[in-house]
Amino acid sequence: QVQLVESGGGLVQAGGSLRLSCVASGSIFRINAMGWYRQAPGKERELVAGSSGISLYYADFVKGRFTISRDNAKSPLSLQMTSLKPEDTAMYYCAAWTKPITDWANSRPIDYWGQGTQVTVSS
Repeated sequence: QVQLVESGGGLVQAGGSLRLSCVASGSIFRINAMGWYRQAPGKERELVAGSSGISLYYADFVKGRFTISRDNAKSPLSLQMTSLKPEDTAMYYCAAWTKPITDWANSRPIDYWGQGTQVTVSS
């Protein structure tokens, strides 16, 4: 089993920055891809960014503002968020897959989820 624990969420003004972190523990050797999803109230959970080997994915609505990174298989997964907008307000979830992801549009199902960290951007 793999456990994922997110941190770094909080309240920030529009235009500000936050850095989310996701620490994986347990059978981390099973992980071949990791990413971040978010879910706003009343909306579906959506993929924000993903990392699988050398493959990186960013949703159009965060391109140029968010950066996903992970130094190595034992390092935390980070999401640097800049130029935050009120519409970025959501619960952000860390996700992990046991298989490599080559087609991010068809990345479901996710094998492991974190509990989420709240990001609130005020206008």
